[in-house]
Amino acid sequence: MLHNSGYFVLLLGVLVTVHEFGHFIVAKACGVKVLKFSIGFGPKLIGFTKGETEYQIALLPLGGYVKMAGDLPHEELSPEEASRGFLAQPPWKRALIVIAGPAFNLLFPILVYFFVFVGPHQATSTLVGGVEPGMPAAMAGIRPGDRVTSVDGEQVRTFDDMRDAFIGRFERPIPITLERDGQSRVVQVTPQKNSESTALESVDRGIIGVAPAKTPLLGVPAGSAAAQAGLRTFDRIIAINGEGVQDEAALYRVLDKHPVGDPLKVVVRRLSPVMAGAVMGRVTQVVEVAVPRQPGDGPAALGAEAADLYVASVAPGSVAAKAGLATGDRLVSMDGQPLNSFMALAVRLNGLKETPFTLTWRGADGEQTQTLAQAPLAVEDELGRPSKVPVLGVRNWALSAADATPVDEVTVHMGAGAALKEAVLIVPRIVVQMVKVLYGLATFQVSSRTIGGPIMMYQLAAKSAEQGLDSFLNLMAIISINLGVMNLLPIPVLDGFHLLSAVWEGIRRRPIPIRVREVANVVGLALLILLMLLAVTNDVTRH
Repeated sequence: MLHNSGYFVLLLGVLVTVHEFGHFIVAKACGVKVLKFSIGFGPKLIGFTKGETEYQIALLPLGGYVKMAGDLPHEELSPEEASRGFLAQPPWKRALIVIAGPAFNLLFPILVYFFVFVGPHQATSTLVGGVEPGMPAAMAGIRPGDRVTSVDGEQVRTFDDMRDAFIGRFERPIPITLERDGQSRVVQVTPQKNSESTALESVDRGIIGVAPAKTPLLGVPAGSAAAQAGLRTFDRIIAINGEGVQDEAALYRVLDKHPVGDPLKVVVRRLSPVMAGAVMGRVTQVVEVAVPRQPGDGPAALGAEAADLYVASVAPGSVAAKAGLATGDRLVSMDGQPLNSFMALAVRLNGLKETPFTLTWRGADGEQTQTLAQAPLAVEDELGRPSKVPVLGVRNWALSAADATPVDEVTVHMGAGAALKEAVLIVPRIVVQMVKVLYGLATFQVSSRTIGGPIMMYQLAAKSAEQGLDSFLNLMAIISINLGVMNLLPIPVLDGFHLLSAVWEGIRRRPIPIRVREVANVVGLALLILLMLLAVTNDVTRH
């Protein structure tokens, strides 16, 4: 089992080897004499010489190089080596040698993704684990436990297939084929439009309000049958009359067996606040209550409702906090229209951006209505990268590991041809994203704090390795593409500038003046040093 540092060295070592091997193999093919092939910089750790080339692994694994004869303007060569020097080659050969490194970094991920995709792998199935109240799926009669088999005539096997099937399909009736209790049926669903936007792109997708898994958490209105029985908001149902309740689908299934009025023994897991000195903590309790079976399905059969619209947390300094929203408040309506689920709220807020709206909620002091507008709130992801997006600042319940509901999975087998096709298609999409990110950095649409250095790469390598081989390979492919794109930039000391020089000479029939090249190299080196300092500074200030 590799240590985290081992994964980091493996990640960098493979990517550097791929890049330098591109330069090396094409230089050899073009007849250029290669003096040294080095993985890493600094003092040699191990090495050997074969033929005219020395191969070595050096101490610092943050790069590598291929030393070719005659790659410096004033380098003196013996008469037999003069014709095999790098700068002695015609421009087209030099261009091939230079572009080979980045090209190998862009081709290598195709091989990586091929091995990720090929063969059998587990994916989340289309079994509906939860249905959001008031959303299109609920209104069409889709229930937890149904399995979606096709969308608008397009067969779907995985939850991602189903999500992708709704791209561009919204605000019109869509036939969805379901399996329920071994029987096939078709329902008409009108998806809501949801624009999934980032700083770089926007995708319009229809959503219907289903989830692969939904934990049965209760929202308990004051004075309800659930409240009178002793149930509380955010209680997690774990059993009813001795029958385990793993997810919302199981909740519906268990309650369907009991007619209205039947006595129900409900066992819940509850997080109760406790004070430990000056610190507030939470302890887990298992509580059993008795409640007669009420009319309705799901949580309604217990005299409760889903916990979706109950506020679990409010971000400090957010619009919601300034308006007085607090944990435990129940969101009631938006612009006068009743809210049925947190997902419905999120979709509507996503469309509004920073447009004002009225929000009604019920708290300890009764109902309140205020006119609010989302506003940017400085947030950071788990790696400390900042972003500013307009938000209201409320969250629904975040599940603990004990409460997480497992999803149903299906084995998907991808043949070699299909895997290769997917690999060939995904790499250009990632390249486009990388180019958009670079453009965003250049135009200040993307924060420079997103730039990471060795510490960030170390963390990514360790985290992806914990998540499994596929995750680690995916990270390797993405960083390889990043290296390929970055090296093609026409910045002095990068491959892109050498490629530009070769193209310039091929067109103008004379090389870029030596003095210009020397100044450009100094400027380019200074820019790279500044970039590295920025990356390391970002790494350090994140932690």
